[in-house]
Parts: sequence; structure tokens; C-alpha cells
Amino acid sequence: MSDLPPELRAARPGTPVLIAGPTASGKSALALALARQQGRAVVNADALQVHADWRVLTARPSESDEAAVPHVLYGHVPWGMPHSVGHWLKEVGPHLAADPAPVIVGGTGLFLTALTQGLAEIPEVDRTVRAEADDLLAREGLGALATQIDAKTAGRIDLQNGARVRRAWEVLKQTGRGLADWQNRTAPPLLPLRKAVAFVVEAPKEQLSPRIERRFDAMLADGALEEVEAMLPRWDPALPASRAIGAAELVAVLRGVMPLDEARARAVIATRRYAKRQRTWFRSRMSDWTPLPMTSLDGT
Repeated sequence: MSDLPPELRAARPGTPVLIAGPTASGKSALALALARQQGRAVVNADALQVHADWRVLTARPSESDEAAVPHVLYGHVPWGMPHSVGHWLKEVGPHLAADPAPVIVGGTGLFLTALTQGLAEIPEVDRTVRAEADDLLAREGLGALATQIDAKTAGRIDLQNGARVRRAWEVLKQTGRGLADWQNRTAPPLLPLRKAVAFVVEAPKEQLSPRIERRFDAMLADGALEEVEAMLPRWDPALPASRAIGAAELVAVLRGVMPLDEARARAVIATRRYAKRQRTWFRSRMSDWTPLPMTSLDGT
């Protein structure tokens, strides 16, 4: 417990605590330590750790961690089932009503800002629109989608983030209104920031990069390749669960089209890029959260 930053140790037991941070920054270990100390539950706010079939590859809390304190919204989404920030908000609401003071931890900035700032009620996108996006991506690449997004939305999102660009294109195609316009009509938040204590783990690149490498090596040692092999008969790169970093690379290894050392290198690079996007989101959208230094605690 002495490794906990003093800001976390001082968190009032009756107040919900939010901990954000880039991948491999140690935020999950901080959440677990605080939950142990104060008798809280840990609620997941990571878009990949919701998927049932990825424990090792997404660095989900171990079975022993889950036995130590209650863990909520981890690994509950079956393979192939769609899951979005809207789904997550609907799931987390009842948990907040039953337990108003958990530790909510994750690296998906959209989940955390939707929780504390609200989320626009955007209509579901039809399969035909998704298929059209697939076709355009395959033929012309991400740039073709980005150039068709309305200017207001394009100025608000990361145009290098394929998932964000695709989402914006699909919403505009489906509704005739830009994503930014929908976002400007936002419902009240489930948990306004003033009613919580919110922290974001600071993770400078020079300190985070070696941790990312060590963690991926640990994943391989803990059975990440075997975990992917078990999913190979059902593998579909279009599924949300397939976005887990390292999954596509390890599929390539198992299919004999990429050596393991190259897959490792590519997965590490992809993780670094993901962490950079996370840091950018935290700086631009969560600047009023209290910064925390990375600690020696293990975790995600």
C-alpha cells in the first residue's frame, strides 16, 4: 500500500474514483491496490477487456486479482458480439446505482469522457452502411473515408485513428448529419466529474516504451499465442474483438506467414502508437483530471 501515490491514499471512501492511463502504465494495479485498501469494487473502462476470449492478450486482471476484490464488466461480451461506448454506459449505470463508490479504471478515453461529460444518442448504423465502409476501405483506404467526413467532425477527431474515422463516416452516411453535430446534442452524464475524484496516469514515452516491450514478452510467456490459436477457427478481422493489439500479428504467426520475432516487433510498435493516441486524448479531453506518476506496481 505504501506504493500508492498519496493522492490515491487520500481518496474519500464514499466517493467514486476514476483512474485513466495509457496501456502498460500500471493503472490496473493502482485500481486493485486502492480497491483492496478501501473495500471498493473495480469497474472496467477498457474497450478491449470487455471481450470474453481475451484475457492474456488484453492484460485483463488475473483470476487471482478478480478473486481478491469484485471486478465488474470484464470479459462479459461473447466473441462476435458488437460492443460500443453506448453499450458500456447502459451496463455501467446499474452498477453505479448499486455501488456508488467503485474504482473505475481504463484506457479508453471515450468511455471515461462519455461517463463524466455525457454521450450523444446516435442512431445505430445499418449493416449495409458498414458493408459500404468495408468496400471503400478495401478499394481506396482510410483516406477515402476521411475526405468524405464533414469539416466540423474532421477537426474534432484523430484522422489517423481508423476506428474514429470509420465511425464518423458511417454516422454521416446513415443520418445525413455529422458526428460533431450529434455530439453537440449530448445527454447529461451518468457521473459528472464534480461528483468523483479523477486521476490520469502520466506516462512519458521514454518510461513507457520499455514497459510495453516487457509486457508483451510476458504475454507471450503467459500463453498469448495459445490464446489466439484457440480463437483461430472463429477469427474475423472485422469483429471488434479482433482489434486487440497483437491479435492479427499472432494470427499471422499461426498461419505461417510471419515469424514470431517480427510479430512481436510489430505488436510492440502498434502498442506504442496506441499509447500515443491515448496520451493525446487525455491531454486534449481530460486536462482537468489530476495527474499521477507511474509507479513500480505491475499492471495495465
